[in-house]
Amino acid sequence: MATDAPRAPSDEAAERALENLVTELDRCVDELVQARARAERLLLQRRSGRAWLDIVTGEARPLIVERISTVLASLSAAGHDWRREQAAALQGEQVSINRIAALFGVTRQRISALLKEPAAGDRPPVAGG
Repeated sequence: MATDAPRAPSDEAAERALENLVTELDRCVDELVQARARAERLLLQRRSGRAWLDIVTGEARPLIVERISTVLASLSAAGHDWRREQAAALQGEQVSINRIAALFGVTRQRISALLKEPAAGDRPPVAGG
């Protein structure tokens, strides 16, 4: 059982990253529900005898595969930010890099590299994003 400790800036950053992850998960669930509904409609069209070319050319954008790619990319980014901030918060609680690596199921080198990355709020924005 963990003891209560004063909140450090890394705690606040980890909490923000987790809040962002929850928000992104909710958004992605909505996107995937829409993609699934569209996939069901396409499946019905195919089963009714429509040609693949007709189905694909009639599909509105974003295509199902575009939605899925967007969801995967956004979850990857939000999950990575959460992992980085969580590792920093654990380090702030004096948890060793070896222990954090064991908790995350990765090498200590991976955790060390992760902790050297700038925090999400400190990185320059991605071009076009």
